[in-house]
Parts: sequence; C-alpha cells; structure tokens
Amino acid sequence: MIVGAQLYTVNRYCKDLKSFSETLKKISDMGYTVIQVSGTCDYEGEWLKEELKKNGLTCVLTHIPYDRLMNDTDKVIADHKIFGCKYIGLGGLPNLWTKETEKFPVFFDEFVTKAKPVAERIKNAGCYFMYHNHSQEYLNKARNGDHYMKFLSDSFLPDEMGFTLDTYWVKAGGYDPVDEINRLAGRLPCVHFKDMKITETGEPRFTWCGDGILDFALIGEALEKAGTEYVLIEQDKTFDDEPDPFKCLENSKKYLESIGFRF
Repeated sequence: MIVGAQLYTVNRYCKDLKSFSETLKKISDMGYTVIQVSGTCDYEGEWLKEELKKNGLTCVLTHIPYDRLMNDTDKVIADHKIFGCKYIGLGGLPNLWTKETEKFPVFFDEFVTKAKPVAERIKNAGCYFMYHNHSQEYLNKARNGDHYMKFLSDSFLPDEMGFTLDTYWVKAGGYDPVDEINRLAGRLPCVHFKDMKITETGEPRFTWCGDGILDFALIGEALEKAGTEYVLIEQDKTFDDEPDPFKCLENSKKYLESIGFRF
C-alpha cells in the first residue's frame, strides 16, 4: 500500500496549465510519487503524461465531472489509457448537497441507471469505476432504510464499481471508517485519508493527518486486510490559523511516515 497526494488539496494552485505544472513539481519535491488528479484545470492526456514523467509521478486515480463521465466516456477512457491510470473516479453526485433530501431516492435511482453502462464500458476497457463518498450518503436513508453507501454497494457488482472511501466523511456521517472498510473489503483499491479536528465549539473541521481524532494506524491495518493499493491524502480546506495546503501535505506525510506508511 502506497500513500500519495490528492491534488484537490491544492486545487487553487492548479487553475491553469502553468500553475498545474508547478504544483506537480512541488508535490514531487516533497517526496510523493503517487497522485490523484482532481479539481484542476482542463488538460489533455498527452500533456499530463509528459508532466507526470518529468516529475517522476504516477496518477493512480482521477475525479471526472459527472456530465463528462456520463456523456464523453470513451474520451475519458482514452485519456486515462494515455497517462496510465486504471481508476476512473466520480467525486459525488451533482445534487448531493441539496436541502431537498426527499429527492434522494430519485437521484440515486437515476444514477444507478445512467452509471451502469458507463461502468461496464470502463470495465471492458481494463479500467475500474470508483465512487467517492461524502457524509450525505450516510446521513440519508434509502427506501429500504439502508444508508446510500449500502444502497450503492448493493446496486453495483464488485467488478462494476469500487469505492474511494473518505475517512473524514464516513466519520462525519456517523459511522466508523474501520467498520466500513471491513464491509467494503475488496472494493477499496484507493482510499482518502482525511483527518478531523474538533474545535473548541465542538464543530468538526478538516485538518492534516495526525492533527485530529482519526486513528490512522488502526485504519491502515484494516486497509491492508481489505486489499487497498493506494491511500491519497486529502484536505478539502485550510483555515487562516493553519499552514498553507502544501505545508499540510508535508505535515500529513511526515506523520504517516512516522507510523510506518510507505510513500
């Protein structure tokens, strides 16, 4: 199991190809060898292939916008073949944060219907479709009373769709990441490490690994048993009283190395 960097952490430094290229070099200079591409500017497959090669990096996972993934699947697959990335990810459903949660059954039913053939085409191309969770899939219940992560894992066969389980969002949704790792074992080739800090007012917020309440040593043991290949460090947001996102990635790396993770 190898730990890498989720570029969404530094997405505001990837808004054009020049800054994206500079960011890849910074990530490489920190000692990362593996990345996930998410939240960046648009890029061509050949451009990313050359930038990865130049910086000694491997892209193991992406997050592709929903509409592009559903409507331009063949081009998405072709690009991933160019830069050598097997795992093609979706960061979440477009309407996931709506206040009209009573519409969730329709949203998720429509997603299953639309995504099934997409997942099949991705599988037939030798890649693997991945779904990334937030807290909403746990906080809301499907028609049968299960949370929506259970609904999704039941709706897709294991070879059709895997899960980029996000440790922070599982915890924020009221569930234990280790329990979910055990439940989804064999379907978690890539996982997000994101720590949770509880503020003085009792509110949860994002922080770097080792600065919060999650037990990554225990989580790591469960992931090894579950067959996880890659862990991607992600921090959705940094705050005024914290270091910048690059420093947060350095802090996470230093901590995880200290407890035995490989980079």
